Amino acid sequence: MAKIQMTTPIVEMDGDEMTRVLWKMIKDELILPFVDLKSEYYDLGLPHRDEINDQVTIDAAMANKKYGVSVKCATITPNAQRVEEYHLKQMWKSPNGTIRAILDGTVFRAPIMIDPISPVVKNWKAPITIARHAYGDVYKSTEIKVPGPGKATLKFVGEDGQEIENEIFTFEGPGVLQGQYNKDDSIASFARSCFNYALDKKQDLWFGAKDTISKTYDHRFKDIFAQIYEKEYKDKFEAAGITYFYSLIDDIVARVIRSEGGFIWACKNYDGDVMSDMVSTAFGSLAMMTSVLVSPEGNYEYEAAHGTVTRHYYRYLKGEKTSTNPMATIFAWAGALSKRGEKDGLPDLVDFGKKLEQASLDTLNSGIMTKDLVRLATGVEVKEVDSEGFIKAIREHLEALLAK
Repeated sequence: MAKIQMTTPIVEMDGDEMTRVLWKMIKDELILPFVDLKSEYYDLGLPHRDEINDQVTIDAAMANKKYGVSVKCATITPNAQRVEEYHLKQMWKSPNGTIRAILDGTVFRAPIMIDPISPVVKNWKAPITIARHAYGDVYKSTEIKVPGPGKATLKFVGEDGQEIENEIFTFEGPGVLQGQYNKDDSIASFARSCFNYALDKKQDLWFGAKDTISKTYDHRFKDIFAQIYEKEYKDKFEAAGITYFYSLIDDIVARVIRSEGGFIWACKNYDGDVMSDMVSTAFGSLAMMTSVLVSPEGNYEYEAAHGTVTRHYYRYLKGEKTSTNPMATIFAWAGALSKRGEKDGLPDLVDFGKKLEQASLDTLNSGIMTKDLVRLATGVEVKEVDSEGFIKAIREHLEALLAK
């Protein structure tokens, strides 16, 4: 079988630990035998990021702006323990946060549903898509470990010399302090991305924040969404038969649990990080969730929604077999290849991406699963396999689909 050709590279961002191991397996078994892969490679593994002072993360994000499509492996965001473990120069910030800040995009995450696994929330019948604002907030915050008594203030100095200063807190002793920010134009881009995505999917859009407590910061999100909806999208939503709904985040959470699913849930950055994990777990597994970052310019970054699976990686280093679920990473590759084919007018590449997704679903629906899904499956004879065995089983299904 002749390999499927590409014309423009995709940006390939390698990662850390067990997901880095799976990355190579997926390429070797499911991509390279079938596609004449063209990629511009960036090593976002923590040791390399530390070696070149995280410049590679910035370079990878700029490459996405150049080529329009990227695929990213899960990466470590180091804490104090990781700094010691990897002997880092400093506690580098989240690579995802850096990339999202440069691209100013919105992350859309949706669960991968299969026949043998029903959601934990029994009334959920259709996927819930999380639309996560991917700029600012805690991911680009500035923090201080307060050493002792003193007064903390929040100060803004405008280019015109205007100064605004508010007292935050008078510390009687040691503590911690955090300052975060966002921009009106980024919030507006987030709002338009959500409204456009809802129209494209013909699904209702829900948005929640905590404007009763955060009367300036969160209220700004609420106001910008409302203004843009009224001016630009209200008529379009009514014509499409869908609705936009805002409420407090805690009310939205309660409504989500009582719902049947089938809508888009817009979340601020931190809320989206947490709630996407909750939704994916309730639908089956953290490894069963697609994730795509869409920038205002129409550039795409596909990634796994989960972490680097550290516990499995330590077992792997001991020579033990692991049953790590690679579905989210496979879907990231499939999505990136399909989008590259769509942008370049290559129907064979688009079709390959779709068939790679279908082969993965067919494998699971046949009962061949990794350990995390085995205990959740019903109505099918289950065969538990390790990561390598699962990927090889997907290859068999993929070859059968391509042969047709």
